[in-house]
Amino acid sequence: MDNCDIMVKELDKRASGHAFEVILSPTACEGKCEFPLSPPKKKDLSLEEIKRKLEAAEERRKSYEASVLKHLAEKREHEKEVLQKAVEENNNFSKMAEEKLNQKMEANKENRNARMAALNEKFKEKDKKLEEVRKNKETKEGEN
Repeated sequence: MDNCDIMVKELDKRASGHAFEVILSPTACEGKCEFPLSPPKKKDLSLEEIKRKLEAAEERRKSYEASVLKHLAEKREHEKEVLQKAVEENNNFSKMAEEKLNQKMEANKENRNARMAALNEKFKEKDKKLEEVRKNKETKEGEN
């Protein structure tokens, strides 16, 4: 619009402001319009180009589908590994707990047997003393 003829005509001059009318020369700007009135025409696509584009779209779709399936398979594999590890840790924990329980039970059994043996020994000693006391009593009664 630099080369267009512009006329400025003062309409009103008031205390509140000015009013102007700007007139553009119609012949100078018509040939230099920057915006087309209609969109540019698309070139006609041949059947081969359409087929090629459809095949490319199908390849993209298949590639995307394959990548999604691969991602899901990897995720499932990871879930299986995590589950397997959890089962193994649970089994190991169970084995360790069972071993500890067996050790405690064995220790308790040994302690019980030792206490019983000590009590039996104590009772045998008491029986010996009682037997001695009876013999002494019998001998004293026999003398009297």
